Amino acid sequence: MTIKQLSIFIENQSGSLLRVLKLLRENDINIIVSTLGDTDGFGIYRIICNDAEKAFKVLREKNINATITNVYAIRLAPNKVGAAAEVVEKITEAGVSIKYMYSFLYGGKGIMVCRTNNNDKVEEIIMLKKLEYLTENDLKN
Repeated sequence: MTIKQLSIFIENQSGSLLRVLKLLRENDINIIVSTLGDTDGFGIYRIICNDAEKAFKVLREKNINATITNVYAIRLAPNKVGAAAEVVEKITEAGVSIKYMYSFLYGGKGIMVCRTNNNDKVEEIIMLKKLEYLTENDLKN
């Protein structure tokens, strides 16, 4: 039910992000969605791509600090105002906290990516509420 997300730690200086992007491009890694957040001294560049394992290996070989995290990528009801709110409500009502989230369009549908404090409970919610989600196979195609 989860997909792999890379969190890449890059210095807050000119050229750091470009170095990562070029390295991924040179190794045929297709970035599907990304988000960049900054803190003092470094940024956290989170990406979902077509081959997280390969991307992780490539980055580590160049001494770029990266981690792989399992996240949920839940499909939202198409063209429905408040679709993300409905999903968050279901998760929150079950007593689960969302650590972070972001969203994007994929295959013409809205996708909400989130990391939570209780994966077992989220998987139960996904099954009981019949929520659609992306898998690793979806990302490779």
